[in-house]
Amino acid sequence: MRLPSFSLSGHVVVVTGASRGIGKALAIGFSLAGAIVVLAGRDLDALEKTAEEIGVRKGRGSCQIMDVSDVASIDAGMAQIAAKFGHIDILVNNAGVEHVQPASDVDEALWDKILDTNLKGAFFCARAAVRHMKKDGGSILNLCSIASEVGIATAVPYCSSKSGLAGMTRALATEWAPLGIRVNGIGPGYFRTDMTDGFFADEAWEESTLDKIPLRRFGRMEDLMGTAVFLSSPAGGYITGQVLYVDGGLLAAF
Repeated sequence: MRLPSFSLSGHVVVVTGASRGIGKALAIGFSLAGAIVVLAGRDLDALEKTAEEIGVRKGRGSCQIMDVSDVASIDAGMAQIAAKFGHIDILVNNAGVEHVQPASDVDEALWDKILDTNLKGAFFCARAAVRHMKKDGGSILNLCSIASEVGIATAVPYCSSKSGLAGMTRALATEWAPLGIRVNGIGPGYFRTDMTDGFFADEAWEESTLDKIPLRRFGRMEDLMGTAVFLSSPAGGYITGQVLYVDGGLLAAF
């Protein structure tokens, strides 16, 4: 008996929304684990800047234009990645948007924007990636949220999308298990990113939120790296259909 490997050497990993925030951190984590990392997103300049910053060099990764709200863009992007590297081993559905607004003020355009990016986009990215995974399987990670489990006032479209993403994770895991493809989710608690800066600017919110977190601190990007690598590596090879919440104990304390 020996300890299973956490190495992802040679694995081709696609991270959507990879130019900043959690996507950027996960790209770093996969790169450190030996993976070939493809940074995917809409802004090529931002992707290339991130690739240079985190050390994704020629032959060890690349950048790929992909708009997750556009199915044709997704299909074309995944096909180009597979043509370049031969296959796709791991997909990280990280791209997402959030907008805080009272439910009574949510219009159709806002609803569609959030659901099309966070849920519809994740499904069609998964569908496209699976076409290019090897016969011995692959791994898909969906970036869920504590909003997949609890209701957050003024975030109805976001909560709806993330709850749906958790359900999609379980359904795809069940359907694709015979193909050797594992599908799991990561549910971050409160991490400071461009998308959450507005919350952290409110000192009263910071204090009240910290009081609810048993570990008494907010998340650090490093807290997500190990989780993503573990779930995608041979060490997590018997785990599928799960959402692992990285929240300092927040949900456990509800």
